Amino acid sequence: MSKSRVSSTRHSSRESAPVTGDVIRFAGLSLGGGKADKACLAILEYYPKHHKVFLAKIFERIRTEENISADLKIHEILEQYNGMIHTLAMDTPWRVPNCMSCKLKCPGYEHCSEDHIQWMWNYVESKNQKKKPKKLFTPYTQRAVEMHLATELEEPFQLSNAMGANAAPLLARAAFILRRLNIPAIEVFPKLSVWRIGQSLHVLKSQLRSHKHAAVGEESRRGILKELGEFNVAFVYDQDRRLMIENNHAFEAFICAMTAFLEYKGQTESRPRGFPKNEDWIAFPKEKINWKF
Repeated sequence: MSKSRVSSTRHSSRESAPVTGDVIRFAGLSLGGGKADKACLAILEYYPKHHKVFLAKIFERIRTEENISADLKIHEILEQYNGMIHTLAMDTPWRVPNCMSCKLKCPGYEHCSEDHIQWMWNYVESKNQKKKPKKLFTPYTQRAVEMHLATELEEPFQLSNAMGANAAPLLARAAFILRRLNIPAIEVFPKLSVWRIGQSLHVLKSQLRSHKHAAVGEESRRGILKELGEFNVAFVYDQDRRLMIENNHAFEAFICAMTAFLEYKGQTESRPRGFPKNEDWIAFPKEKINWKF
């Protein structure tokens, strides 16, 4: 998704590096559901003068307490950085599919001439040539980007439909949080970002595919973070590294922030030719990332 301005706990005890005009900050937010206590927020700092990236803070398991919601806590944390965050990267959409907000008289998507609907028809027709029975799409739950990621990259990446049963509550929560903020935001699919970042650092594919796995996820995240450190991609304090190994939501918040940084450096993929302009896009790294900051 291209950047758009939206009108939209425990954390490390140490303080981040001093704030100066030479630092650019990126925030990564991993949401854990409407009433869950798994949300994590990572703050990444980039110092262009020294070509250094630091994981400054991780706010872990941001939860509701008595009359204070987790959503308000997230809002208050981000407000502490008012005007100092370049981009907020989230692991969930916050806008409903175009068909849900369309104001035109609806002829049904079988007869709709809107660009995104025509793109979806062209897509399914090209994929259904050898399939029986043929599979259609549902533009009130799906977006073009979810269809694109499933088949058009080096591996299939199955992203939950924006208004599907799993993603819809997260979409509503993200929209609620963003409506009170004035921060440029992008959407990130952590699984894809982990894959592209890891591939560029020569991490084993088996580790990249299992970073969320209940049994081997910790070992996978340990290996990925080890390579990030050895390639000097980002400085991470030992306590935060241990936290991200233990807590996948914290790890994915960091990955979201890293993706926002890579977008700032021009190291994320552009929309493909012919992709509908009014459709959301997801920020994800290029296959070959230039790590020379």
